[in-house]
Amino acid sequence: MSIINFEFKAKTTELNKLEKKLSELKPTFIGEDNQTDTYFNVTKGRLKLREGNIENSLIYYERKNTADVKQSEVLLYQHNRALPVGQAGNSLKDILIKLHGIKMVVTKRRRIYFIDNVKFHFDTVTGLGTFIEVEAIDTDGSLGIEILKERANKYAAFFNIKPLDFIALSYSDLILKKI
Repeated sequence: MSIINFEFKAKTTELNKLEKKLSELKPTFIGEDNQTDTYFNVTKGRLKLREGNIENSLIYYERKNTADVKQSEVLLYQHNRALPVGQAGNSLKDILIKLHGIKMVVTKRRRIYFIDNVKFHFDTVTGLGTFIEVEAIDTDGSLGIEILKERANKYAAFFNIKPLDFIALSYSDLILKKI
């Protein structure tokens, strides 16, 4: 599935406060996902395998590293992880490791909400801290970039995200930078 979105990621020390603020808008709560994202070495963009109790996807994406609301182009393959990590049947991950090698593994606890086509993540990332991510998503090209950008900016203002709070890099890049 090919997806275009406008998104932002921001560092926060007030994750619970922001989540409570979102609850005022009556979002749909999807659940809490314990995710392991394995990033692979690629020459262009980012490729990661997400393994969680809610979301399991192979995700390739390209996006500029800017600390602002930004466009992302995503190719998403949702797979059914039949067996737990480390057991036979995890051949997709095994193939990717053989082909690309592991760049970085990121683990996080993510609380997921939706309002219409906007997805909200309240993340606690191992080794990095707490973040909010908001993605205005267009899965079929019917909304257009301007509407996506408008919705992402609307929620950045709603959460009172300051320019210095925006994060330009992926979690994997932040961890690599820290190392």
